[in-house]
Amino acid sequence: MHNSTKLVIALLVGVFLFSFKNQNEVAAYNTSKSVVAADTLTWKMLGEIKFMKKKHASYGEVDFPIINTKLKKLAKKTIVMSGFIVPIDNKNYALSKNVFASCFFCGKSGPETIMGIKFKGATPKLKTDTYLTIKGTFRPNETDVEDWIYNCDNAEIVKGK
Repeated sequence: MHNSTKLVIALLVGVFLFSFKNQNEVAAYNTSKSVVAADTLTWKMLGEIKFMKKKHASYGEVDFPIINTKLKKLAKKTIVMSGFIVPIDNKNYALSKNVFASCFFCGKSGPETIMGIKFKGATPKLKTDTYLTIKGTFRPNETDVEDWIYNCDNAEIVKGK
């Protein structure tokens, strides 16, 4: 009986001592947490697009995108978007709805399933098919056939990498 009383007292003292935390540690922990917002733009929304054939001086007849008004209202606004990284060349990346093997370039998806990325500051080194969430300024494009239909400028990685 005497040993069990010692054990109970030791447990209570242990709980009591471990219940105190340095307030500086708590404050540092709370400020270092980052909250990632939910996607404000989805691949389903980007897929709501139509195309119209028009003559182009260099390419002949081309399918030009007709971007819906809901997406046009997001132009120049901050968006959050998730997808897979697809390398374009040594310095540029795109965000894709699908992994590289099923992306737009392989012919299994349309041009609305990919978004050009221009990073804020230096372009990070990223691996193909890394799933990321980025935040940046949305820039839709209906006129320049040399550019992506959808773009994210001043992009920052908010989750993944």
